[in-house]
Amino acid sequence: MSVTKDKTTGKWMSQIRVTDWTGKTIHKKKRGFLTKKEALAWEQEYRNIANASMGMLFKDFAELYFKDMGARLKSSTMANKRLLYRVKILPYFGERPMNEITAADIRKWQNELFSGQVSGHSYSTIYLKTINHQLTAIFNYAVKYYNLRENPCLKAGTPGSGHAEEMQFWTKEEFLAFLKGFEQEDTPYTIFMTLYYTGMREGELLALTPADIDFRESVIHINKTYQRLDKRDIITTPKTPKSKRVITISPALCTCLEKYLKAHAFAPSERMFPYTKSYLYRKMVEGCKQTGVKRIRVHDIRHSHASLLVEMGFSPLLIAERLGHERVQTTMNTYSHLYPNKQAEVAKQLEDYMAGVHESG
Repeated sequence: MSVTKDKTTGKWMSQIRVTDWTGKTIHKKKRGFLTKKEALAWEQEYRNIANASMGMLFKDFAELYFKDMGARLKSSTMANKRLLYRVKILPYFGERPMNEITAADIRKWQNELFSGQVSGHSYSTIYLKTINHQLTAIFNYAVKYYNLRENPCLKAGTPGSGHAEEMQFWTKEEFLAFLKGFEQEDTPYTIFMTLYYTGMREGELLALTPADIDFRESVIHINKTYQRLDKRDIITTPKTPKSKRVITISPALCTCLEKYLKAHAFAPSERMFPYTKSYLYRKMVEGCKQTGVKRIRVHDIRHSHASLLVEMGFSPLLIAERLGHERVQTTMNTYSHLYPNKQAEVAKQLEDYMAGVHESG
């Protein structure tokens, strides 16, 4: 460790030689510090990073985390994780040492974030929980691989309610009323018909090509998803392995899609809906205003499809396969609140059956 002052400029320079946590020897030099204290502080921070010491700043450790995870996750996933981190987490924790961030700090951040003080915006509970999970993931990584004593997020807890309380959906009558607003526009009409009667995700819809639809078998092949990142259109594999699936569609939806494709000259591998998610959101708002149907999120159309299937009496296993859920338990956890009416129906049928048995006896 060597800190020296340049007699000409009056500024300080630091030179440091360290062996990092992989065993590699690194020689680092930096000039231009206004004070000796600043130069020594820089040396200590660099030593912390090189040794993977939990005394390093949160922002420096986060870069280690992203560098490692970048080799394991899809580029679109990493882009989303970095965006959440950069906007919602870094401004609050970036300059704090990892081992000095406490559960109390986490709870204060949660309270400020959820009240809109950190972002200046009001977000849904589910989105806020997603932000919280990202911070938790960084600390879990520190505990597992860099010997941080504990994850303060676990002690702080996860605020907010579950998915069921956040979920909204349309009845079939509400959807049909909404759809009337687009009877003269084939693109949004076809988009919302497809979303409602298949339950596919927005990215899956926006990645569809004519080649993905088999009209003879009346099925749609889901094998990719679309995202717009850094002003680029990105097509990747679906969210999970189970998301790769084949969805059987009704004759009415087949007719709607055939009519749409005949009206547009798409190549077999060309995107049928060459838009971004913001287009879907704009059309959703436009349609609700025009028809007076209650406003829900675009993603809630997927929930609307699931609720329709529940009402029609289909099993959780079939619904899970159609939606591309990784586990049936995910379907049950997400839509369990839709089943009480079906339980009452079962009880009534059992009562009718028992009455018939006793009468015949």
